[in-house]
Amino acid sequence: MIVRVFRQVGRLRPAKTTTLLAVVFLLFASAVAANAQKRFSRTYPAGQDVRLQLMNKTGTVTVEGWNRQEVAISASMEAPAATIAPQNLSDTIVINLLKDNQGRETGNVNFVIRVPYNSKVDIETRIGNLQVSNVRSSLVRAHISSEGDIILTNIYAKAVSAENGIGDIFFDGEIQEGGGYRFASMKGTISLRIPFTSSFKLVATAPSSRNIALGAFDNANLNRVSDGRRVIGSFNGGAATVTVTNQRGGIGFYSR
Repeated sequence: MIVRVFRQVGRLRPAKTTTLLAVVFLLFASAVAANAQKRFSRTYPAGQDVRLQLMNKTGTVTVEGWNRQEVAISASMEAPAATIAPQNLSDTIVINLLKDNQGRETGNVNFVIRVPYNSKVDIETRIGNLQVSNVRSSLVRAHISSEGDIILTNIYAKAVSAENGIGDIFFDGEIQEGGGYRFASMKGTISLRIPFTSSFKLVATAPSSRNIALGAFDNANLNRVSDGRRVIGSFNGGAATVTVTNQRGGIGFYSR
């Protein structure tokens, strides 16, 4: 191999090829470092009554129940990377990206969080999908202030609230005696998959579409009023309360 050199003021310097290799190496190292900064991972011990409270800006949030007494948080961040600073406050894990990144532009942050089955889950974002599965507790709340889908599966909670602006809402779980269940969207489809043995009072409203499909739950105790814009009444005695509102989309009930 021949290495070309040139002379300047009595000194020998490497040719441009060697300099170019050094620049490429530095760029590669910088890319690796930047990529490493775009991931976050942390685990917290959890008691018997832990609560997860998360407020995201944009991105997908996935929460899964598991058989461990700990909360495992992982996140991938798009540039510009956000600051993530969870707080463990008396069995409440608080993650607030709006507060931690106030006045800063950030990219999407996609969370995958595993919590004990009995955890209370309270998650919120401006834009992005929210998914919660395998949770058995007193509270599940998912709120999207702008656009995104909400998917709640295998949920056994006494209080459930799901609300978005534009997007679908899907709930698959049980309706518990004395519980309160609220689902609201401006535009999309709201689908509830619940056991046929459920007992609840219902107020379902679809003012624009008048599309309220009760399926197997349709009976004489559920009445259509306001020219079909609303269904009110009870099913199997009315032990829980279910309120569903979809301003410009449809509502569907399915037997689990």
